Amino acid sequence: MSKGIGLIQMSTAELIEKYQAGPAQLRAAVAGMTREQLMARPIAGKWSVLEVVAHIADFEPIFADRMERIIATQNPPLLSGDENLFAQHLAYHQRDIEEELKLIEACRGQMAKILKTLPAAAFERTGIHSENGPLTLERVLGYVTNHLPHHLPFVQEKRKALGL
Repeated sequence: MSKGIGLIQMSTAELIEKYQAGPAQLRAAVAGMTREQLMARPIAGKWSVLEVVAHIADFEPIFADRMERIIATQNPPLLSGDENLFAQHLAYHQRDIEEELKLIEACRGQMAKILKTLPAAAFERTGIHSENGPLTLERVLGYVTNHLPHHLPFVQEKRKALGL
């Protein structure tokens, strides 16, 4: 049984299904928003919806790379990433919501295909995270699976503040 961060115990197959379902949930959460609404910061000190989506889109390839390295190599190094530096330097408000959503969908779609081919033992393989130490493939999958649902309430909070 999987013990993914923030997730109730579930089988690896269920965890992969939940991982695959994330992009559709995010797409539904931002549906119908105008560019101005996506860029608005209705809550002081918090990211806009576009910044939240760009953050997710930036970290999907990082999580996919971590999982691929764990699958393909022996105890690979897994570098940490500073989300605030990414947001500060990676032109979040110049990005296109549809491109960001497609990137998230593509990363998860490709990675899910790979994950479904693996034997159960592969999910116990480890990588060495620069801040968190040894992490199993199962734990990284659990974390990334929960990453997107973790951000959905922030999107809903902004929609509510905008009267949507």
